[in-house]
Amino acid sequence: MVAKDRIIFALDVGDIESARQWVETLGTRVGWFKVGLELFTAAGPAVVKLIKDSGLKCFLDLKFHDIPNTVSGAVRSATRMNVDMMTIHLSGGAGMIQSARAAAAQEALSAGIGIPKIIGVSVLTSLNQEDLHDIGVDRPLKEQVLNLIELARNNTIDGIVCSPTDLEFVRRHIPKQTMVITPGIRPGWASTGDQKRIATPKTAVEAGADLLVIGRPISQADDPAEAVDRIVQEIEAAR
Repeated sequence: MVAKDRIIFALDVGDIESARQWVETLGTRVGWFKVGLELFTAAGPAVVKLIKDSGLKCFLDLKFHDIPNTVSGAVRSATRMNVDMMTIHLSGGAGMIQSARAAAAQEALSAGIGIPKIIGVSVLTSLNQEDLHDIGVDRPLKEQVLNLIELARNNTIDGIVCSPTDLEFVRRHIPKQTMVITPGIRPGWASTGDQKRIATPKTAVEAGADLLVIGRPISQADDPAEAVDRIVQEIEAAR
């Protein structure tokens, strides 16, 4: 895979015009654009259309988590927008995962488009062991991640999101064809922000990441294009 195609730029902005500027600036430099809750709440399907009309790949990161019927409906709507990937919370359970996968396949067939990949989220990279305890999860963090990954594997999910520090042991427990998407990527020259489990682009790729979600190290750089170039160099240096 070409190094730049491993980069998912996080469009963490609050309006479609800001998103448009980033798409125009980075469209030839990164492989994907991620639309999260803030931007989608502000701009809705129009921002997905902006990305797709530009001939680019869209990762819809809304982390669907509800009863199976509701998630199924949401996945159908996202599929009709022709997104390339979308996220669900694995903690929604097997029934929800299966409903999401079936809805994506059925809606894509009906619309005559490609089936979007369903990506499972295990434990958010902003959470650590103490945070898990606060929400009533007393098992070790790695055990909780592995439990959710096992659920994903048993339900043949297309890919998973996991933190850089979980990559090595998670990669060993999933099929080779399962895509691994890693947020919390911070080059050595960037600040850590609010992520508690982070890694550099090079170490993440070496540990088994297929795609890297990167936002602030690029968007807050004095020269975002140069920042992307430096990240590409780090990825290319991975073993």
